[in-house]
Amino acid sequence: MEHDHHNMLEKVKTVLPSDAQLCDLADLYKLFADSTRVKILFSLLQEELCVCAICELLNMEQSAISHQLKKLRLANMVKSRREGKTVLYSLADSHVRSIIALGFEHLTEGES
Repeated sequence: MEHDHHNMLEKVKTVLPSDAQLCDLADLYKLFADSTRVKILFSLLQEELCVCAICELLNMEQSAISHQLKKLRLANMVKSRREGKTVLYSLADSHVRSIIALGFEHLTEGES
């Protein structure tokens, strides 16, 4: 049987996203390259939190946490809502929940 890579290439070409979409996907995954952002996301996977709670949990200054939250908000990874004077943060949607949960599941599989 002869190898036909042209047929394989045609299949892939029909579903391959545009360069712009792939760059956006790469940018999305770059958000996970910062351990502070990952800690924030994992914390928000558990519970909706205010900035002061995140600061205390991560033992970091408010300005540093606010900076990371802004990046996550601009990337539609987290959302916020106001409750009186307090701003509460949570994961933006089920996709973000899945990314965090599946990544952690993959990381910890086989551990026991």
